[in-house]
Amino acid sequence: MPSNSIQLQNWPIEQLPGISDQHQQQLKALNILTTLDLLKTTRSDETRLQLAQQLNAHIKHINKWTALAKLACLPSVGCQYCGLLLHAGISSPQQLALLPVAQLHSQLMRLQVKLMQRADLSPDTAQVSQWVVEARQLCQ
Repeated sequence: MPSNSIQLQNWPIEQLPGISDQHQQQLKALNILTTLDLLKTTRSDETRLQLAQQLNAHIKHINKWTALAKLACLPSVGCQYCGLLLHAGISSPQQLALLPVAQLHSQLMRLQVKLMQRADLSPDTAQVSQWVVEARQLCQ
């Protein structure tokens, strides 16, 4: 395996933020148990729409879960930070790969202060840099 490749992370679906207990149970009934299962099931607009219909959920929820799962695949982002990135307007590793680290870090710091009134909860520059590096490796 080339040294610049990364191992995609796969998380239990219940660890992905923003999915209700009811929707988690419905996903599991469809054998969607992990973030990679979700990504395999939601590869196209058509399959996302089908899943929304099966779950009787709005397509915006399926799109949000798919974006979170894509970001969570990056080892250093995971389920811990995928929601923060999405809330900051970053919805894919491809988008993340294009961002300057310093700009992203300050944007995330402002967001954390605004939402939580705590700058200490914000990821540090080294973490943000790792996210961008992994996103770039994934997009190669």
